[in-house]
Amino acid sequence: MTQDWQAVATAIANRLDERGMTMTELAGRSGVSLTTVRELIHVLNTRRRQPRTLTALSVALGWPAEHLGEILRGQASRPDGAADADSLATIRAELLDLQARVSALEADRDSASR
Repeated sequence: MTQDWQAVATAIANRLDERGMTMTELAGRSGVSLTTVRELIHVLNTRRRQPRTLTALSVALGWPAEHLGEILRGQASRPDGAADADSLATIRAELLDLQARVSALEADRDSASR
């Protein structure tokens, strides 16, 4: 089975940037040593990792538990986190639309009460 450690490194690094997190914060939140986080991000040691390591990192980064394992095995559709970014952009657009609608309703209510 092929393992794409570079894809895992890219996904983690991109997600850290998206979240404004440091490697130290990721290590603390995940319970994974800072050394291991550095090795993964810089693809320094591709020895076999415990599945729980990638699971803990995935969860700490706000992904489903199996996300980094899927990236490692080439099963994730968008390992760079773009799917999450697309979803976030959609949510933001919908929120702005809802805010505009609420403002319009409030304005209508205020003008009707005068």
